[in-house]
Amino acid sequence: MSGNHLIGAFLEMMSAERGAAANTIAAYRRDLASYAGFVAGKKETLENSSRETVNAYLDFLKQEGLSASSSARHLSAVRQFHKFLCADGIRGDDPTRIVSSPKTRRPLPKVLSVAEVDKLLSLAEAEANTADGEGQNAALRLYCLLEMLYATGLRVSELVELKRSAVMREAAFITVVGKGRKERVVPMNDRARDAVRPWVKTLPAGTWLFPAKGESGHLARQVFARDLKGLAARAGISSARVAPHVLRHAFASHLLAGGADLRVVQMLLGHSDISTTQIYTHVLDDKLKTLVEKHHPLASD
Repeated sequence: MSGNHLIGAFLEMMSAERGAAANTIAAYRRDLASYAGFVAGKKETLENSSRETVNAYLDFLKQEGLSASSSARHLSAVRQFHKFLCADGIRGDDPTRIVSSPKTRRPLPKVLSVAEVDKLLSLAEAEANTADGEGQNAALRLYCLLEMLYATGLRVSELVELKRSAVMREAAFITVVGKGRKERVVPMNDRARDAVRPWVKTLPAGTWLFPAKGESGHLARQVFARDLKGLAARAGISSARVAPHVLRHAFASHLLAGGADLRVVQMLLGHSDISTTQIYTHVLDDKLKTLVEKHHPLASD
């Protein structure tokens, strides 16, 4: 099989068997096309490329100015691709098996304070209650999106793709379909439910909670992000610090700071590995330091 056909077969498997999202598939396609081009330049094929070539590819990415995290993402795609080739018997060895991943330092997530989140929510609510004409629909939608995002910690894609049926029973919990098409149950507090009710009343018959005229039928992530940055600017908060995923970070960080169990936060966020959730534990540093200073028997008065 040609390189393009092998990559195509791998991407088909990722979509059909692992439920990879369209954005993930597109990223794999770009990364593997880059790798395949490099392999061809070394007069090798994807069926016989060597460990030395994989290492040389990582050196090439570094020389091109890619960060360690971006290079690690490329290597992850290449690893999974070669595991697929081995699993399907297309080649008998995995040239990535003992290749070291580029060293990365995971950046701490941007987090808004509780006061800043409250400022955003209060302004969004005020605008939803006072807007009229064409602006009323957009204001109601933004307020509903914000309350739901901060109440549930959903990924922005999960939020904009929510079906109306998920909230119609006004239950204390909603079922969400996340990465890999895995379902999880997340709570909906009273504020979020109160924001949903007037929004739903404005909607025509349809499937989506946040409908739009685009091909997908639901609101685009980019539109939500744009509206949120506009709200931040009106609230006197730098728009560079605010994005939908920042509200998800705030949800997790504020829960942990309030005493929530890390495993519970992992479940609510839909993380398959707790190491992904542990990035939020930096918010506990000051709290733990205060607890030790206050309760340690040898702490100074």
